[in-house]
Amino acid sequence: MAGFLRALLPRPCPGCGAALGQESGLCRSCRAELRPRLERHSMLNNAAVPHLVLLGEHKAMLRRAARELKYGGHRDLAQVLGAALARGVPSEWQLRAVSAVPMHAGRQRQRRFNHAELLARCLAAELGLPYHDSLRRTRATTQQAKLSGQARLGNLAGAFAVQGSGLSLMESATPQPLLLVDDVMTTGATLKACRDALAGGGVTEVYYAVITR
Repeated sequence: MAGFLRALLPRPCPGCGAALGQESGLCRSCRAELRPRLERHSMLNNAAVPHLVLLGEHKAMLRRAARELKYGGHRDLAQVLGAALARGVPSEWQLRAVSAVPMHAGRQRQRRFNHAELLARCLAAELGLPYHDSLRRTRATTQQAKLSGQARLGNLAGAFAVQGSGLSLMESATPQPLLLVDDVMTTGATLKACRDALAGGGVTEVYYAVITR
């Protein structure tokens, strides 16, 4: 029934603008371009080992898809993009849970959902892993896209904390190795701030997944 209704509604593909037809999220042509890859080099890890999975550079179809997921309310994109990212996650990472970069409560009320969490939950389902609410945002920050360079790092200083402070160790422990998910990595400042907060809570085995870099 859902596919029949989609076929009746003239909806454009968020990635390329072509008719979406019965497809959900992205058209077949755009889906064919979703090829996950592993990165060995980023500011998130000093060692040259695979630690980041992504779908490509922040341009063209992927840039449009990431933007539509974040700002356009195209929630069905999370399933398509999450499934593609899951195909690139190495089994040797031996992940135990998936988590997401948290959004401040006020901003999440405005947008109605956290796009990174939605993506992470879809990715977790594809991997057969639990989603874990590992972090919380302790304060609102200026949007990273409006800042550059060192200002991004300063903007996020102390902005994240591990969930469960005040609970027993058993209740608050975050499973690891953990896969931390965000939509876009530019300088890496957001993921780095989250990594540092997790490390402060004893979570030192962290891998990363983003749509684009």
